[in-house]
Amino acid sequence: MIVSASRRTDIPAFFSEWFYSRLRAGYLYVKNPFNPRQIKRVSLRKEDVTCFVFWTKNPEKFIERIDELAGYDYYFQFTLTPYGNDAEPRLPEKEKLLECFIDLSRKIGKERIVWRYDPILVSKKYTQDFHFRMFEKFSERLANHAEKCVISFLDMYRNTQRNAGSLGLKEITVSESEEIAASLSKIAGKYGLRLECCSEPHDFSRFSIPKAKCIDGELIARISGKELAFPKDKNQRKECGCASSVDIGAYNTCLHSCLYCYANYNPKAVLSNIKKHDPGSPLLLGK
Repeated sequence: MIVSASRRTDIPAFFSEWFYSRLRAGYLYVKNPFNPRQIKRVSLRKEDVTCFVFWTKNPEKFIERIDELAGYDYYFQFTLTPYGNDAEPRLPEKEKLLECFIDLSRKIGKERIVWRYDPILVSKKYTQDFHFRMFEKFSERLANHAEKCVISFLDMYRNTQRNAGSLGLKEITVSESEEIAASLSKIAGKYGLRLECCSEPHDFSRFSIPKAKCIDGELIARISGKELAFPKDKNQRKECGCASSVDIGAYNTCLHSCLYCYANYNPKAVLSNIKKHDPGSPLLLGK
């Protein structure tokens, strides 16, 4: 069983105490986000967990206790984007996050940390040239601390349109996405980084950008040193190449409050849900 922690929220940033408590207990409960009355028990015993996949924008507190993961296989999806506090109001300064990324890579090895430069959004402020400049700056810093970078273009979900209205975001055309992808591919290649694209219907392979598998069975096999095969996750979009996993997070719980986020529908709901969190509970929200 692959455990995803989590596409729905940033567990390393905000719920590390809860996670490590559940790790010691050997299990947790997770609610079906579409039917909260349906609750599933998830074993966290070493013999039951093939790999943890952590998704985060700031794992600083989490990695202070990373030795507690001894005996487990795991890797990180670390999102590091160049936006200001108009789009990402509660993230630390980028320099601090770059240092955190490098520190984590040195601790666990660059094969176990994937840099995510996503979503790519475009506005009068965040132009193509802005992305080219910042992607090169980040690539130069991270070149020796990651093997690959995953990109994607912003999907304009209804909640994203509502929450990110102040950013003046533009719809990115196919030709614009190709221009951006081609330039980022050249920059990534310059610094020895593989570039992959997450869940995009458009094919960027002619720019040497294959489709990503964020829950990556091949990477898990490499990390574990075992011959492993996993079914495709049928619950994701058809463009998604991810292996099947169990997600242990909850929507509307991420305090980063990024305006473009698909996992937070309503800021008031986030604040309400956080009050329901008990680090000692087997559930992320509630008792």
